[in-house]
Amino acid sequence: MAEFKAVINDVKTGRSHKVTVSGHHANSLIGKSIGEVVDGIFVGLPGFKLKITGGSDQNGTPMRNDLPGNRRRKLLLSESKGFHPKYGGERRRKAICGRHISSDIVQVNMSVDHYGAKSIEDSLNPTEETG
Repeated sequence: MAEFKAVINDVKTGRSHKVTVSGHHANSLIGKSIGEVVDGIFVGLPGFKLKITGGSDQNGTPMRNDLPGNRRRKLLLSESKGFHPKYGGERRRKAICGRHISSDIVQVNMSVDHYGAKSIEDSLNPTEETG
């Protein structure tokens, strides 16, 4: 059974929220790719639309949008996502994950594409009214 840590970026306020996704909601994210817009109900945000912007696997290897598939591959990189050179012109072979979410992915990064009726804080942290 898959389990993800979803990091949701609120583009209006600039804050990020971490949500654990497990069960059938996590299984429904498998096979989605970077750039797809998914329903917020998967992470407990009904009415929201979330865009998948990236992620990383259990080793911290980042996902890239331009690499098809869901496997980890070693690419020769100059300055780009996954590699920041120490001096000009440096290239290095680094491990990078593909753009599709698989069970190996641990963290999925998302940004809010369409807002719902409630705010994100109210949806993720419902307060119990006593009295």
